[in-house]
Amino acid sequence: MGVVDTVSEVVAPLVDQLGAVLLDVEHHGAVLRVVVDDDGGIGTERLMEVTRAVSQALDDADPLPGQYTLEVSSPGLERPLRRPDQFSRAVGEEINVKTRPSYGGERRLRGRLVAANAQQIELLVGGRSVTLAYDDVERARTIFEWAPAPKPGKGSKPGAQKAGSGPAGGGHVERTTDGSTTHGPTTHR
Repeated sequence: MGVVDTVSEVVAPLVDQLGAVLLDVEHHGAVLRVVVDDDGGIGTERLMEVTRAVSQALDDADPLPGQYTLEVSSPGLERPLRRPDQFSRAVGEEINVKTRPSYGGERRLRGRLVAANAQQIELLVGGRSVTLAYDDVERARTIFEWAPAPKPGKGSKPGAQKAGSGPAGGGHVERTTDGSTTHGPTTHR
């Protein structure tokens, strides 16, 4: 069993017990990234709660040899879709799909994801329905439609944070360029 599978087995029940959803686990070199979400998105306080629990569980289970950096983050506004459960959560959203060269139709599709089950997805592309088996999908991701910028002098400043509203209990929270929120990193030995 690989690192991703082992970590998933350790953290999935814990994340579920905390009322959140484990979306993905990625392992690249010395970085272990755990992506979680909650109905309606996961806030920074909730993300910190999950981070502390996941960090402790991984310390106890010790699934990786040596030192690594743990990142626990939200999926972001535009997120990759790899598994049937991820597609199911994205039904109703606009997505981009790149098909495999072996697929007989268009290589790049953009449309509304209208259905997803264990075998396939259905997109509404330019008024027509396109059904794709997961084996035909090379890559897919959600698309976030940015609203027009507010007029100068209207609303709050982007990224403004009230004094004292930073993360409690140490660490830091970062907003990344893809709109995800990352708590950490936390280095484990």
